[in-house]
Amino acid sequence: MLCRSFLLFVLLTVAAGAHAQDAVYRARNEYPVLDEMTAAREAEQAVRDSIRAAVDARYAAEAEARKNASRDLRIDWSGIEAPRAPAEFATLWHNPPVPQYYTGTCWAFGSVSLLESEARRLAGVEVKLSEMWIVYWEYVEKARSYLQEFGHTPVEQGGQDHGTLEIAAKYGVVTHEAYPGVLAADGRHDHRDLIAELKGYLEFALEAGITDLDRNLQVVRGILDAYLGPVPATVVWQGTEYAPKAFLQDVLKIDPAAYESCVSRMDTPFGERVLLDVTDNWRRKDDYLNLPLEDFSRIIKDALKNGFTVAIGGDNSEPGMDGLYDKAIIPEWDIPSKSINQASREFRIVNRTTGDDHGVHLVGFKRLGGRDWYLVKDSNRSSRLGEHKGYYFWDGDYIKLKMLSFTVHRDALGKMLR
Repeated sequence: MLCRSFLLFVLLTVAAGAHAQDAVYRARNEYPVLDEMTAAREAEQAVRDSIRAAVDARYAAEAEARKNASRDLRIDWSGIEAPRAPAEFATLWHNPPVPQYYTGTCWAFGSVSLLESEARRLAGVEVKLSEMWIVYWEYVEKARSYLQEFGHTPVEQGGQDHGTLEIAAKYGVVTHEAYPGVLAADGRHDHRDLIAELKGYLEFALEAGITDLDRNLQVVRGILDAYLGPVPATVVWQGTEYAPKAFLQDVLKIDPAAYESCVSRMDTPFGERVLLDVTDNWRRKDDYLNLPLEDFSRIIKDALKNGFTVAIGGDNSEPGMDGLYDKAIIPEWDIPSKSINQASREFRIVNRTTGDDHGVHLVGFKRLGGRDWYLVKDSNRSSRLGEHKGYYFWDGDYIKLKMLSFTVHRDALGKMLR
C-alpha cells in the first residue's frame, strides 16, 4: 500500500512539472505611465522641430533673397573702343565653337581646336576632331596614375594642353563623327555622374587592396563606355580606314612632339624648363619653357600674325571678363595698363588671385584703340551669354596679367629655342 501511494505521488509530481513547463503567448505588458511620458516627450520634440523648421526656412529665404539680389562687379564698357564682331579680326581657320556643357574639359576643347587648325595649316585638311576621344583616354591615364601612385595623383575633369598632345601621341585621334563621346539623346555632355563613379571605384579598389592594374583599368573602361560609349578601333576618312595614330600622322601631318608649352614666372631663371605647379598638371610636366613676360606676350601676337593659332590657359574670373559683351579687359580701377609687368603678374600668381581656371584657343588678332585684341574661341558657358556665341574678344593686357601658359607649334617660337 505504501509503495502504491509513493508511486502515485511521483507520477502526479512529474505530471505537474511537465504542465508547468508549457509555453504560451499573451498580450504584451503595458506601461501607461511610461507611454504617457513618451507621448509628452514626442509632443515637446514636435514643437521644437516646428520652431527649428521655421527658423531654417527663414534663413533659407533670406539666403535666397540675398542671392537673387546680388550683383556682379563688372566694367562699364561705355567709352572703351573695342571690336564688335569676329569678322573685324584677321582670323585664322578654325571650326565653329562648340560648348563643353557640364564638363570640366575646357582644356580638351581648346587644344583639340588647336590640332584642327594645325591640320588645316600643315596638311590643308579641314576636319572636326573628337574632343571626347582625348577625354576618354585621359581618364584612363589618370586612373592608371592614381592606381600606380596609390592615390597621390588627382582624378578630376581638368587638364592641360600637353595632355591632349600626349594622348594624341599614344592613341592618335579620330573624327567627331567616329566618336562623339556622348550617349544622351540631346547630344549634351554631362560628366558629373561619370567622375563621381570613376573616383568612387578607384578609391574602393585601393581600400580593398585590388592591385591588379589591368583588371582595374578594365573596370575603368567599362565605366567610361557606359557614359561616353566604347571608343572605335579605326577612323574612316574620305573612304579610307585608318588606325587613329596613322590618321594623325599620315592624313593630318601632325607631330605632337613639335609643340611647346610656355610660362612666365619669376621664381625660375628665364630660358629654363620649369614645372607648372597646378593641380591640372597631374603628370607634373616640368618642361614648360620659362619666358620673360615681354617675350611671352610678343610670341603669342607674332604667332597669330604669322599663321599659327595658340592654345592658352589661365584665369577667367575677373570683373573685366564679361560674357554679356563678349569682351575681357583689365579695368584701370583694378590696375593701370602701365603697371602690368612681370612683378604685378607674379604677385597675382603667388597670392592665387590668378589661377588655372580655363583653357581656350586664340584664333585671330586686331589692333584697335591703341590696344592689342585677340579673338578667342571658347567652349565655356559665359561665352554664350552675348551676341557672338562661343567667342570672346580679349585685350592683350588680360593675357599678360592673367594667362599662365600657352601652347604653340615650335616654329612659332623661332630663335627662342636656339
